[in-house]
Amino acid sequence: MLNTIHEECGVCGIYGGASGVKNLPGLVYYGLFALQHRGQESSGIAVSDGHRIRCHKAMGLVSEVFTTEILDGLNDAVIAIGHNRYSTTGASTVVNAQPLVSHNAQGSIAICHNGNLINCDELRAELERNGAIFHTTVDSEVISYLIAKEQDIKKAVSLIKGGYAILVEMPDKLIALRDPNGIKPLIMGKIGDATVFASESCALSSMGASIVRDVMPGEMITVDENGIRSEMFAEPGKEARCVFEYIYFARSDSRIDDVSVYESRIRAGRLLARQHPVDADCVIGVPESGIDAAMGFALESGIPYAKGFVKNSYVGRTFIKPSQEQREQAVRIKLNPIEPAVRGKRIVMIDDSIVRGTTIANIVHILRQAGALEVHVRISSPPFLHPCFYGTDVPSEDRLIACHNTVEEIRQLIGADSLGYLDPGSLAEMLGETGHRYCDACFTGNYPVVNNGKQE
Repeated sequence: MLNTIHEECGVCGIYGGASGVKNLPGLVYYGLFALQHRGQESSGIAVSDGHRIRCHKAMGLVSEVFTTEILDGLNDAVIAIGHNRYSTTGASTVVNAQPLVSHNAQGSIAICHNGNLINCDELRAELERNGAIFHTTVDSEVISYLIAKEQDIKKAVSLIKGGYAILVEMPDKLIALRDPNGIKPLIMGKIGDATVFASESCALSSMGASIVRDVMPGEMITVDENGIRSEMFAEPGKEARCVFEYIYFARSDSRIDDVSVYESRIRAGRLLARQHPVDADCVIGVPESGIDAAMGFALESGIPYAKGFVKNSYVGRTFIKPSQEQREQAVRIKLNPIEPAVRGKRIVMIDDSIVRGTTIANIVHILRQAGALEVHVRISSPPFLHPCFYGTDVPSEDRLIACHNTVEEIRQLIGADSLGYLDPGSLAEMLGETGHRYCDACFTGNYPVVNNGKQE
């Protein structure tokens, strides 16, 4: 059962061409390593030597999937793209790992995709009626078939609806596309004369690339031996970038659409301190995304910030067991309180969200076991009230605690002394701007993209 919101996927690619930049698979490896937080189920890299495309992918973390020998075997590349996967659609199996490589009459292509298509089922059904045979259960293969069918990438992507960032590798070119609403992030950079794309700017930094700019909503950028060309494949819709990137998904050192993730989280903490003040001895954050908001809360409230937890970064995914004791143990494996920091104190604990409430209830209980006198929970996002259909693993409403309980009832269920959420009306202020330029559908139900009046 889902207890926390899981990461999305991460994409990264580089066109080296005749730039003289070496070791393209190794650079993509560094980029994927920086994007590991976006997906831990599988990883893959596809390369082109200018004539043919080869790919290596497997289940596991980047460091588990790629050895020096494997990367050396791909090192004749002039183009390379990579992907980290967390499954929001399709089973967690190696056949669904990306990049997806396909071969058709027009040649070979490899695709990396972050996001979800809300009209995927109907597109798949139509393609199957016309003879397509699917080998995976992911919507990325639908995109691949559409490109083969239409023989035009712009026309193919005009048929899809949803949130997406796509990298398409052909033997002689690299193409980057971002959905017309800009729901999914995608940024462009440079290493010398080589052009780089990634889901987050932290990947560019890890590759030694400089930031050029964010890919615009509805933009297709093609890089080949003739240089860089930009085209709009769709009229930009109402800009609606995912606000949860800033609250939780993205790494603190990233910038998305020229907004600092770190500064957004600091502002979220400051807003929480104004909206839900409390008399306490120290402020702690649940690693990782709760830490910056906790610092902001401490700065605004004047309550000292303390490191309250140690996180075991080497633990993979844990499965939630049926008994309370086993659930608590699963939390302790990943997160353990620092007893001297919390014993005998009134604690303000900052976390990014509450989904079902099980995990945060266990954390509150563990803090009390460590000697905390009071535990006041503050959440740096509004309550989750609606599912996400664009590639974020926000579950159905029957599994969201805020759909069936008041804030006071949630406080009682998680065992906190008080509970406060970020006001949804302050999300623009959290981003440091005015105007509604983001998707907050998981909080408000205001979906920016619908499919024939439906979200899926």
